[in-house]
Amino acid sequence: LWDGDTIHKRVIDKDFLHRHQRLHVFPFPSYAPEINPQEFVWTKAKCALSNGAPKDIAELGRRLRGSIHRVRGSQRLLRSCIHAADLPWP
Repeated sequence: LWDGDTIHKRVIDKDFLHRHQRLHVFPFPSYAPEINPQEFVWTKAKCALSNGAPKDIAELGRRLRGSIHRVRGSQRLLRSCIHAADLPWP
């Protein structure tokens, strides 16, 4: 997801794309959460954290990592994030 952030303009990224020419990059608008599947992943992860009251930062970290791993480990959830994005899919 290349949304124009400075992290996507690093030399290491440009070198990687040059070495892997089968990859094609299409720029996203700078802020367009409705077409960014990553935003839906974060929404699903944050939903699992809502209405919680971790006792400390360590517990919050564990809950966040567990929530992200749950989404990462589910093809169904990831596919739903892709389809929720308002992108043209075949």
